[in-house]
Amino acid sequence: MKEYKVVKIHMSLTKFNEKLENILNTHAREGWRFIQFSSNYSAVVLERDKNR
Repeated sequence: MKEYKVVKIHMSLTKFNEKLENILNTHAREGWRFIQFSSNYSAVVLERDKNR
């Protein structure tokens, strides 16, 4: 079974890639993997196995 998490991105365009990479790496250490961006790029959807 999978579980999902939506993480809002509150950042300006300055260093967007660097900040996004930090957010994704932080959650990846907890077992989350990136699935998709929201339609306006203000959030990311993450997924992981619930019984990990």
